[in-house]
Amino acid sequence: MKYNLAFKYRIYPNKEQELLINKTFGCVRFVYNTILYTANKIYEETGKNKIITPASLKSENQFLKEVDSLALSNAQLNVRRSFTNFFQKRAKFPRFKSKKTSVKSYTTNCVNNPIRIEENKYLILPKLKRIKLKYHREIPKDYKIKSVTLTNSNGNYYVSVLTEFEKEIQKIPSNDKVIGLDFSMSELFVSSENQRADYPRYFRMLEEELKKLQKSLSRKVKFSKNWYKQKMKISKLHEYIKNCRRDFLHKLSKKLSEDYNAVVVENLNMKGMSQALNFGKSVGDNGWGMFLRMLEYKLMFLGKQFLKIDKWFPSSKTCSKCGNVKEKLKLSERSYKCECCGIEIDRDYNAALNIKNIGKLMLKY
Repeated sequence: MKYNLAFKYRIYPNKEQELLINKTFGCVRFVYNTILYTANKIYEETGKNKIITPASLKSENQFLKEVDSLALSNAQLNVRRSFTNFFQKRAKFPRFKSKKTSVKSYTTNCVNNPIRIEENKYLILPKLKRIKLKYHREIPKDYKIKSVTLTNSNGNYYVSVLTEFEKEIQKIPSNDKVIGLDFSMSELFVSSENQRADYPRYFRMLEEELKKLQKSLSRKVKFSKNWYKQKMKISKLHEYIKNCRRDFLHKLSKKLSEDYNAVVVENLNMKGMSQALNFGKSVGDNGWGMFLRMLEYKLMFLGKQFLKIDKWFPSSKTCSKCGNVKEKLKLSERSYKCECCGIEIDRDYNAALNIKNIGKLMLKY
């Protein structure tokens, strides 16, 4: 069976390569916006859905010939995909890309093997040729490179190398070593083994520093040099928080995937929870959805099970010892007291035990 896996690296282009990369960012944005504008105009005039090609723009815009043609083709595909998602009601109507606020990136495909890694320190790319690379994670030789996405984040350049590989995953019996995880706002999760993730809450730790930087930004003249400098400081702090969160979640998900044969969680609506209970910052800081995606693919590659139980299952209201279900349980009650068997247990630990028990029943069938 074929699978895809991406490897992300930092690259160090020289001045000429950096100039060409930034030029490609601009050309891709120009092609995307022009195709989107033309598609809207054709639809208004004729009622037809037509997407023009980047090749039709090159005669009037000679600068497009200087950059990678596959990057421009991917811009066209992105417009087509945006319209498809809109008509299928999966996204809003496509918007034009801004030079100042949009993510600076482009994607190029591997056709006739122009993309490869040499000497474990250089990446070969169309038009750019050899770029110095921090090759901290080796790509197996049987993995085939499909495409590469270049991004600029706060002046640093990164590549995401998408690979394809074939692997027959042998499923491991999951009768033992099953763990249930109950989402916790402050600790990320509490497990059925009474383990606490103890998530450091990076955003909350640096929130005061972020407020000071944003306050300083508000006092500066908009779009001035000092305003851009201050905005860069804020962006770098956000990136630091993001990297800390990703690093913590990757290490935690790897440990769980190695220690257990099956992981059971609740299929929660995190967006609805953050809006209804005004927990937007805490939910966003935890990165619960990102953590579950990491956990799922790592378990899959090891042949292990990742299960989601119904979000309406009353895991917090059910007694993990006798099965009694309470009619009401306030969010402020952090311990569970059962009227039937008399057990008193931590609320989240009790929910994690119930999640694990339901998961075991699902594994039997």
